[in-house]
Amino acid sequence: GSVSVHDTLSAQVDGERRQKIRANHSATHLLHTALKVLLGDTVNQKGSIVTPDFLRFDFSHFSPMTQEQVDRVEDLVNGWVRDNQAAQTKLMGLAEAKAAGAVALFGEKYGDRVRVVTVHEQSTELCGGTHVSRSGDIGYFRVQQESSIASGVRRIVAITGAAAAHYARGQERVLVAASALQTGCRDEAASS
Repeated sequence: GSVSVHDTLSAQVDGERRQKIRANHSATHLLHTALKVLLGDTVNQKGSIVTPDFLRFDFSHFSPMTQEQVDRVEDLVNGWVRDNQAAQTKLMGLAEAKAAGAVALFGEKYGDRVRVVTVHEQSTELCGGTHVSRSGDIGYFRVQQESSIASGVRRIVAITGAAAAHYARGQERVLVAASALQTGCRDEAASS
């Protein structure tokens, strides 16, 4: 359609889409914290994208993560999700926020008053985005990919909630099918 001056419009939020964005955004905060816990304070966010379908998080780190490290990151994030802690949002002075340990990103310029989001007691950041009410609202967190995008910059693509459960189920089906093929090969070899 078209819109003209003086038209009356009605806006409506797509609740399901918004909830997926909230889960992925809040999971991004927990992922950032988990990476710092596991890989050290040299980890800093270099970029991110949050969509209803996935999250993408770019961070400083100079070597590929091992599968064990990826598993540990998932374990940390999912543990904080299961804690189901209430998320908190506060407006406070910038100096007060920094003193409280809030993470500021990208060397961005902030005003005198900032919005501080705590998704879990482990994760407090300056952020203006939409978030879950409780960490448990994320549901389930799963890393799909960890890769390099530039010298000293890594990227994680991850999913949450029902999408993560569906992905895990698909991975299990692949393993079951591969196992059946292997079993079939052994059965054929034994009968020869």
